[in-house]
Amino acid sequence: MSMRTVKAKGIVKGYAEAESLVCKKAFSFLGDVDMDTGIIIAKGHEHERKTIAGKIMIYPETKGSSGGCVVLMVLAKSGKQPAAIVLSKAADTNIVEGAILAGIPLVCEPESDLIAEIPNGMKVAVDGNKGEVIWDEK
Repeated sequence: MSMRTVKAKGIVKGYAEAESLVCKKAFSFLGDVDMDTGIIIAKGHEHERKTIAGKIMIYPETKGSSGGCVVLMVLAKSGKQPAAIVLSKAADTNIVEGAILAGIPLVCEPESDLIAEIPNGMKVAVDGNKGEVIWDEK
């Protein structure tokens, strides 16, 4: 086993291990996901009809509205929130606020292109305390 660790900026503390949900485009919690079910509802999204619940979401950046933080809180109340969030770019204040309130570890600006390196569905660990993303390269 060859474990790979990539440093990132730890924004919201916490630790999670789960399957990755890798999105190549920006994601909006307000409009792209059903807040009752955690299912991606954005038409034409690469993961349309798949759940974000319990997944490590890896995507370039958050798009859209300040309402995303409310969606994360609603998802968390029903246990449908992502296990962690990894952003390629800097995290905006709304996603940070939502992650804090929902207790979701969040890191951003990793030292390498995780969207290209981590396959969708791979088990990944996110350590928001240390600012690390860890997976087994096999």
